[in-house]
This record gives sequence, structure tokens and C-alpha cells, in this order.
Amino acid sequence: MQNQPPVQVSSQPPVQAGKSSTGLDENVAALLSYVLTWLSGLVFFVIEKDSRLVRFHAMQSLLLAVAFAVVIIALLIVSFIVGFVLSQISAVLGGLVGMLIFLLEIVVFIAAAIGWIMCMVKAYQSQYFKLPIIGNFAEKFSTK
Repeated sequence: MQNQPPVQVSSQPPVQAGKSSTGLDENVAALLSYVLTWLSGLVFFVIEKDSRLVRFHAMQSLLLAVAFAVVIIALLIVSFIVGFVLSQISAVLGGLVGMLIFLLEIVVFIAAAIGWIMCMVKAYQSQYFKLPIIGNFAEKFSTK
């Protein structure tokens, strides 16, 4: 049986997260900017003056909520129009397409939930996790 090497303990204190102008740690404020979707993102974006990390995650939360709302509204409109037109041709065809669009909406909800959770985890880890397209806009708007 081999002896395990001794555990080495660092003599340096653990790294503390920086403080934001809200009085919270940066990582906690960045995480909280995702909690109430666009509302908390807007609040933290407006009140945060110092922390670039918090402003970035707050803007990304706001843009993610807006993008999600636009996609869902577009799917609902397409679903209504296509469902109405196809139901005039065939009730079965209209119902089938309606179910397919409903499944697509479920996929969008699941993808948004996964994205939201990933953003919350990365924000708590004080990482600049950029979502495709939205992340670039969030970075641009948060540095002004």
C-alpha cells in the first residue's frame, strides 16, 4: 500500500471577489442579475457603476430575456397563421403542424433554461461567459 502525499495547504488567504458599487460581491451581484430575468438585469445594469463584470452579466440577462420573448412571440404568430391556413385545408394537417410548432416551443424553453442556468453558474464563478451573438452586444453595451 502506497502512502498518499501530504495535503498542501496554501499559506495565502483565499482570493476574495471584488466588490461592486451595490455593496455585494461582484460574483453574487452578477448571479442576481439573472434571477428575475429582464427585471433584475435592468436593475443591476442601472445601479451598477463600477464593476464591468456585473454590468456585462446584467446586460446579457436583459438581452437574453428580450431575445427569448421575441422568439416565443414569433413562434406563436407563425403557429397561429400556419395553423389557421392549414386547418382550412385539412384539420389533420393543421393539428399536426400545430403539434410540431408546440414541440419547437418546448425545445426553445428548454434551451433558454439551460442557457440561463449556464449563465448563472458562470456569473457566480466570476467568468465572462458570452452567449453567441447576445454576448457580443452585451459586451459592447456594458463598456459604455
